[in-house]
Amino acid sequence: MRDVTAEGESVLELLPLVFADPGDARARAEQVLRAGPPALHASVAHQVLGIWQRDFGDLRIALRHLRRARDLAARAESADREADVLATLGVALVHAGRTRQGLTSFERGVARGTGHTRARVLFRRAYVWWVLGHHREALEDVRRALPVLRQVGDDIWTARALTLRATVHLALGAVDRAVADFTAAERLWDTTGQEHDKADAVESRGLAAFRCGDIPASLRLLDEAEERYAKLGTPTYMLSIRRCEVLMAAGLAPEALAEADATIALLDRIGGQSTRKAELLLAAARAARSAGDAHTAIARAAVAVRLFSAQRRTWWETHARLVLIEARVAAGRRSGRLVADAAAVAGRLASFGSPAAPEASLLAGRIALSLGWTADAERHLAVAARSRHGGPPPARVTGWAAQALRARAAGSRRGVLEACRRGLDVLDDHGMTLGASELRAHATAQGAELAALAQEVSLTHGTPRRLLQWSERWRATVLSAPPTRPPADPALLSGLTAYREIAARAEEARMEGRPVPALEREQRRLEREIRSRIRHMRGAAPHEGDRFEVGRLLDRLGEACLVELAVVDGRVHVLLCGQGRVRRFAGGSLAEAVAEAEYVQAGLRRLAHPGAEARLPLVEAAGLRLQKLLLGGAAARLGSGPVVIVPPGALHRVPWALLPALRERVLSVSPSAGSWLRARETDPPPGGRPVLVRGPGLATGGAEVPELADRYGTATVLEGDRAQVPRVLEHLDGAALAHLAAHGTFRADSPLFSALRMADGPLIVHDFERLARSPYRIILSSCDTARLASVGADELLGLVTALLPLGTAGVVASSAPVNDAAVVPLMLALHKGLDTGVSLAEALRDARATLPEDPVHQATGWAFAAFGAA
Repeated sequence: MRDVTAEGESVLELLPLVFADPGDARARAEQVLRAGPPALHASVAHQVLGIWQRDFGDLRIALRHLRRARDLAARAESADREADVLATLGVALVHAGRTRQGLTSFERGVARGTGHTRARVLFRRAYVWWVLGHHREALEDVRRALPVLRQVGDDIWTARALTLRATVHLALGAVDRAVADFTAAERLWDTTGQEHDKADAVESRGLAAFRCGDIPASLRLLDEAEERYAKLGTPTYMLSIRRCEVLMAAGLAPEALAEADATIALLDRIGGQSTRKAELLLAAARAARSAGDAHTAIARAAVAVRLFSAQRRTWWETHARLVLIEARVAAGRRSGRLVADAAAVAGRLASFGSPAAPEASLLAGRIALSLGWTADAERHLAVAARSRHGGPPPARVTGWAAQALRARAAGSRRGVLEACRRGLDVLDDHGMTLGASELRAHATAQGAELAALAQEVSLTHGTPRRLLQWSERWRATVLSAPPTRPPADPALLSGLTAYREIAARAEEARMEGRPVPALEREQRRLEREIRSRIRHMRGAAPHEGDRFEVGRLLDRLGEACLVELAVVDGRVHVLLCGQGRVRRFAGGSLAEAVAEAEYVQAGLRRLAHPGAEARLPLVEAAGLRLQKLLLGGAAARLGSGPVVIVPPGALHRVPWALLPALRERVLSVSPSAGSWLRARETDPPPGGRPVLVRGPGLATGGAEVPELADRYGTATVLEGDRAQVPRVLEHLDGAALAHLAAHGTFRADSPLFSALRMADGPLIVHDFERLARSPYRIILSSCDTARLASVGADELLGLVTALLPLGTAGVVASSAPVNDAAVVPLMLALHKGLDTGVSLAEALRDARATLPEDPVHQATGWAFAAFGAA
């Protein structure tokens, strides 16, 4: 009798084991069934296999196991056993989209179960209510189950119930209650061996951190949860859904879309949960909408709506309808029907207590405004504007956007500007919590509408000074924040070293014509790991920052003039700053200017090689067209002093020295006027010898470096095996002048992995961010080092913009591929000019004048630009 009892207890232990070690539980359940067990034990084994298939495999197989488990429990005449299986079956049926059958199974389970078993059934029904979006019913079932679970000392199920209640609280926006429940649950999990449940708890804390506005902590916790799941060999569908939400809030919508689509494909392959597929489709639709792909968003959202409707998940269906309407509006649709649909969605979301309700009201108001329905718009926008005083940063930004639109409709210029200022202040404070410059840059996208509204009002009702103020308010804000240095994280440093080694091996294989797919896969894996660790960094506490002042700019300009290009409603407006005033001139179409700039870039790439002389007149003619589009009447009013150009992100690739009015001038470029001011006021470090670096593989071998070493005498020269990244960084830190002759590569897909090739592999932007202070002046004798990626509202990511906040006051870099041989005389002439004590911009202007007049040398001179103010 004791042996039978012991065997029964051993079989029953498989149920908690399925969430401690799912793979072992599955193997042991299969072993039990092979032994021909009695009905009761077979019921447990089939239930374990059903749970495994339900959560990690094929739902059709799961349902077969669970129905068999139910029948065996009935044959064993164990009411509690049958109730327990009915609850598990009910969850599986709901996940399969058979909501009515699932709820019926729960009704039978609640009726059959008693005491402790009934409490567990109630907990699982609460989970199903949460899946269906019936949050009040979920909280009620948890309220009934928790006292019984606590009374019998069932720590595992008590912790599960607390975790579920916390998750429901998050869905309702009650973050403090959720955090309290998650904390209590985690204390209980620490006393158990439930490794899968513990991973789920870490995932849930990641969700709570996100709801509290802490994106770095959320990403760190979600990554930790993924590592735990990986050790258990279990899929992570829910985690993918949550990470998509966090990535979108961080402005990384394309990344979120890729993750959602990949997880949907995996679910389809294994026949996984229909409920999770619907949620992933909703995540994909949101991501596509945020990424500007309205048609993909419509397609994904429409399927999600159909699935949620079939699954009787009204809460989820309503959220999917909101995304569908937003995507249709983004695709250019406007109608009274859409206003009514958006208003109805807003009402339903509000009745659910959803934090997305203000977003729907803002959408209804925005559509009504576009149709000229001012009274309807005011009603909806007033509701949306209530969210500006509380809740997470995105909700408050939504509220201030609604308030700005209300003020514009009412004709209140002051009201528009005040709402825009308040909303952008919220976004600034939120951005300061993000340590990674990539995340800060992408997060600014949420403020694009506010900034555009303020610029529009400033253009039509304000002065050129006010338009300048608002043009500066939202461009290059990442550069105004003190950088967060990456932590001295051994895993991060190890990852960077491994990345360099793999990247160097891949480059060597390409040059030798050997296959590289395996190396490229490993390189991408290491990139993901490095990016992930960098994103975990928290930023400094919110601060006032270095606010831009027009008067201070005009005082510091002296004889120079600064040309800031503001874009309002697709047109370029030229703000000419100098001689104590700001003047505005009309430019041309931004779209035409971007197309012309791309044409010029193609021409410069061709001119980098001999034999393209016939293209030189075409490129010069394009330069004249660019001048008319970008400078307009300001070209004749630049005066005789130095010129500073501040372009928007879309125009960062313009070779400004090619424009006829700028060709003979002392010319520098800056991401913002504020950035130029900070560079102008940056003091050079005391002492410090020049640093000269020569990377491998240059056609000329970096021929200028030996001559420069002779010129400077005391310079530190790093070449050959000495030009390895750790040593290069050591000598660059705090240098007064650095010259790096190396192959440069720009990564449009991941700009912070743009690199200079050193002896041991790539020196990437993340490496520069580890410097205590980057060199005061840097000359990058490389291709493509001035290329940048335009992200967020009007932010730029790349090598140059990474250096400017780190203490570098001036950079010379190229925005196009250049001819190695033609670079050498340009660089030597540039340094000769620096010897006379002039700025980088003056030295570069004079160096261009010394070049031969053939097309290759002329194109090389135009490709390089001076950035900053040193």
